[in-house]
Amino acid sequence: MESWQKIIIIIWGIISFALFVKGFKESKDKKNAYGLTPFFPFGAFVWGDAVVFGFFWTAVFVVVLILNDWTLFLLIISVFWVVRSIGETIYWFNQQFSKINRNPPEKNWMFKYFHNDSVWFIHQIGWQCVTVISIIFSIYFTHTWLKSL
Repeated sequence: MESWQKIIIIIWGIISFALFVKGFKESKDKKNAYGLTPFFPFGAFVWGDAVVFGFFWTAVFVVVLILNDWTLFLLIISVFWVVRSIGETIYWFNQQFSKINRNPPEKNWMFKYFHNDSVWFIHQIGWQCVTVISIIFSIYFTHTWLKSL
C-alpha cells in the first residue's frame, strides 16, 4: 500500500472508532438512537446505526491495515454499499405503505422538492441507483483484488 492509502485508512479507522463511541453515548445516555447524524459515508444515518457501523468500520480498518491491502478496503466499502442501499430501498418502500408515522413526509428534507408521499419513491429509486453503482464497483474491485493475489 502507498503511504497516502495508509493515511486514508488510518483516518477512516479513527473516525469509525469515534463514531462508535459517539453513537453509543447518543443512544444509551441521551436515548437518541433515532437522531440524525452527518456520517452518511459510513452508512450511519442515525446514532443507532453509528454504534453498529462504527464498530464494523473499526474492525475493517484493523483487518485491512494488517493485510496491507488497499483494494480489499475499496471492495469492502463497495460491497457494504450494495447491502446498505438494498436495505434502504426496502426501508423506504415499506415506509411508503406503513401506517406507522415514524417519518412524516413533511419532515423529510426532500419534501420541499417532492411533495406528499412522492418523497418515498424518490428515496427508493435514489437508493436503487446507489445499489447499481455499488455492484459495478464491487465487480471491478473483486476482479482487481483477485488479480493481485
